Amino acid sequence: MKRHKAIRFFMIMMVMLLQLLFLAWIIKEKYEISNFIALVGIISISLLLLFGYRYLDIHHENYEYEKLIVVIWVPIGAVLCYLISIHLKLGPVIAAGFIGTAVSYLPTINSKSNYLKQLPVPIYCGTFVGMSSVFVIPSLGYVISAGIFAALFLMLSKNLFLGIGGKLGTIAFASVVFITFLNWMVA
Repeated sequence: MKRHKAIRFFMIMMVMLLQLLFLAWIIKEKYEISNFIALVGIISISLLLLFGYRYLDIHHENYEYEKLIVVIWVPIGAVLCYLISIHLKLGPVIAAGFIGTAVSYLPTINSKSNYLKQLPVPIYCGTFVGMSSVFVIPSLGYVISAGIFAALFLMLSKNLFLGIGGKLGTIAFASVVFITFLNWMVA
């Protein structure tokens, strides 16, 4: 039980820290303000986020994880969306819409298959990763890496943020920010 609580705490803190990292990046790059004002703003936002994560009932009490055989489709959805968007030059919205529509019909192939019923969500989560700009994710290797992180986040966050819209987009956002941050640190 302690392991499950630690994983839940890790996932919540990871999302919170990535949101703060992204906000700090925006504040530092786009606005000419003093470091003190930026620090006060980030601390205020982090306290609000911490309050929201701590006191709002957005998680189930039981601990479940998505199966690996299901989340393996997240990087596949990311690669498909990226290829359609960038290489076929159709744009990210058309690519995500096309893939989302196509995978919504997967369960109709075999209506008795529980596995096929689970596939549209991870593939669609991957399309959010694949919608990233070529300036943010410059190559297919980055897309695959971000897709793998998104799959890991999706697997660990099955019972987190329930009833809140944008879970798949938040997972994709966190994975892309994480990969971009790692790339920035290495470069």
